[in-house]
Amino acid sequence: MRKKSSYKPRPVRVDNLNWILAGMKKVGTLPVAGIDLKLKNHDALDSILMGKGTRENVDVLIAAVNICEALVRVRDDLGVDWANEIRAAQDALLTMARRGLEKDRFAFTGPEMTAIKLVMDIHDVQLDDCTVKEMEQALFIVHEEIRQKKARSIVQMA
Repeated sequence: MRKKSSYKPRPVRVDNLNWILAGMKKVGTLPVAGIDLKLKNHDALDSILMGKGTRENVDVLIAAVNICEALVRVRDDLGVDWANEIRAAQDALLTMARRGLEKDRFAFTGPEMTAIKLVMDIHDVQLDDCTVKEMEQALFIVHEEIRQKKARSIVQMA
């Protein structure tokens, strides 16, 4: 039997100019990437605030807050002065998610809700101001943090 080759061809970009131009567009102006993403984030937040939150809603909020932090690392003027508030929201979301997994009901306390609402407003402004390329860089940062096991998990290992 023949040994399997490790060669994998590189992907070919058909339209380089449009790829470059798309990277310069603002995320908030794009109908699918910007507006739908904001609606999805706020729908998840509203579901949890109304007491109808599910694990999927929590995962959406976790992704939004992680991207919010990564966008600050990509470009300083996207909210470096809000870094402490973003970290506080991550902590609040972590404690709420762990508490929700134990009680099978996801709900914020008052200070946690305030922290999350503030970070969601920051994230909306970031989406309006960042480019598609910066968003891709932020997604790469988040994936690398998860791959290298630097991210905190809501499920505590025994």
